Amino acid sequence: MKNIRAGRPVSCRCVEDFPKVTCFNPEGVSPSRLQSVVISVDELEALRLADKMGLYQTDAAARMMISRQTFGRIIESAHKKVAEAIVEGKSICIAGGHVEALSGLSSGSETGSCVCLSCGYENPHLDGIPCRMDKCPQCGGALVRKGRSSSVAP
Repeated sequence: MKNIRAGRPVSCRCVEDFPKVTCFNPEGVSPSRLQSVVISVDELEALRLADKMGLYQTDAAARMMISRQTFGRIIESAHKKVAEAIVEGKSICIAGGHVEALSGLSSGSETGSCVCLSCGYENPHLDGIPCRMDKCPQCGGALVRKGRSSSVAP
């Protein structure tokens, strides 16, 4: 049976760039007991705009090209996940989301590149071959086209 989600489809959220670092681990927790919290790329962008840059939700939402209400839901989810990770000693990993790099702000070349959201690995995009058809040679994660819409699950 097909999983059908009710309501409007999720639209792309614009981000300035994909994260260079994708995982943060707490000190003093053994790797065998370490649990993770996954934050999407759009949640990270919301944290950057609201908490690091100090933008109001209306201004941050405009930069991500989403409504203020959607921004509020994204930032609330991100805050809960970060709080859970800090309080419970979990690692924070950044992966997935339905995002699009803002044109002119990403560092990709004119022909584009394929990027791994897990480790940041990039390689040139080959015309006619979708990036999602390849796996990252460094970590085995899925590759997505830099600067294009992507909905990659962690």
